[in-house]
This record gives sequence, structure tokens and C-alpha cells, in this order.
Amino acid sequence: MKAIVTSPICPLMTRPSHQCRRGDEALFGMTLEVLEDTRTGWYQVEAPYRYGGYAPAECLLFGDSGVRRWADLPKQVVCKAICDVLSGPAVEFWPLVTLTRGALVSPVGAPDEKGWQRVVLPDGREGYTKCSFLGEYYKKPFPAEENAFRAAVTATARSYLGVHYRWGGKTPMGIDCSGLTSMSYLLSGVVIYRDAEIREGFPVHPIPRPSMRPGDLLYFPGHTAMYLGEGRYIHSTARCGSDGVVINSLRPEDPDYREDLDKGMTAVGSIF
Repeated sequence: MKAIVTSPICPLMTRPSHQCRRGDEALFGMTLEVLEDTRTGWYQVEAPYRYGGYAPAECLLFGDSGVRRWADLPKQVVCKAICDVLSGPAVEFWPLVTLTRGALVSPVGAPDEKGWQRVVLPDGREGYTKCSFLGEYYKKPFPAEENAFRAAVTATARSYLGVHYRWGGKTPMGIDCSGLTSMSYLLSGVVIYRDAEIREGFPVHPIPRPSMRPGDLLYFPGHTAMYLGEGRYIHSTARCGSDGVVINSLRPEDPDYREDLDKGMTAVGSIF
């Protein structure tokens, strides 16, 4: 059985309860595999990127016909940090839902002369948002040569700068270290492992540290980051004084150097 996420952010908990650790977040428009009806109001689910958890029922839309209909519709992804889907094509209309980067909607026709795009939501409602808030939805790596791909994933990671740290988060409302790296790749059509490790069966593989290039991933005990080049990396950290997505340096002479991460690095990973 499958279900569609109809909440802007659907928490995936480590147990069927709000009183436990959040493991991940599924985003609006994502289709989940339902593994088990675990207890009243909760379902064990698995996301398309092979990561699971327990989702509250109120965040999900069930029904084979609805799931099939949604699967067959064209999709675009929200690339704006936060965007409203309004009930009409003007800023004064009521917001039907407020979405975050990574959410999926289905476009209907072309935008009007003022840039308003009509969209269909998973529950069948229709609304409007600006076409500039939407981008192409990649189910597989977007067609680009290596340097262009590296530039794209690092630009996406930078778009989260300043977002506060949230354990299990993966949106501009709050994001953790592996949420940042996995979303940066997912928005370019590449599924990497959701947690801070290199996992067999996913495309990231170890490379020598001297070979790292922009877009490659840095691994530490319980932590991960993305290399930006010239000794700098971006990551989401809960360290006091940072408390979110920041850029640090691997060069001891720089004021934002973190000796603990530089000397504690366990691996560098790349998809190339």
C-alpha cells in the first residue's frame, strides 16, 4: 500500500509516538510505501530514498486511485525556501497551503503573463503560485557534465545557509547535517544515503582526501558536510555559536577553522 504526504512536513519518527526522536521528514507530494499499520494514528513507512520511520496518519492521503492519479501527473518541485499556494492568481488570495523547498506540485498549463502558475495538489485541490518559485523535478540525475553538476549541488547547499539546526530536519524550517547533504543531491536527482555515513547500495564511494572536489562529501563520527573547494565546507551543526547551516574551513590559518572536524575526518565520499 502507498500513501501521499499531504502535510507540508511529515515527521518520520523512530517510534510510533511524538515523544521520541525524529529520524527524518517526508515532504509534501512525496509518495511513501506503507509497511505496517502499527497503532491507532500511526503507520510505518518507507520513503523513495529507502529510509523509513513512523508517520502520523493525519499527514497522509490513502487510496489506490488517488495515488495512481498523482503518480501519473507531471511534477515540479518547490525551489523557493517557503512558498504559498494561493486560492487565486493574485497576492491577496487566501493561502491553501504553505510549502517548503522540496515539496511537489503538479503544474497545469503555462504560467500567465504575470507569472502565476496554476497547480494541482495531491488531494485534488487547485491553486496558484509564482512560476519562479518552482523548478524541474528530477527523478534521475539531471543531464549535465560533472563540473556543472558539482556547481549545482553546492549552490543548492548554499541556499540553506543560516537555516537553524533541527535533528531529522531537511527543510528551510530546520535541517540537520545529513538532511542538508541528502537534499542537495536529491534536488539534482541523485539519491544518497540519508544518514552521516557511506552506505553500500548508494552511489557515494570513498575517495582519497587529497582528491576531494566541490560537491564531494566529508564524513566525521556522526556528522557530514559538503566540500565547497579552496579548503571550505558547508554543514549544519548544532555547535553553540553556529546552531545551523554555516561554512567552515579546513585551513588552520582561517578564523573559522574547526580543528575537531579537520582532525576527526573519517572519510571523503564522491559519486564520481
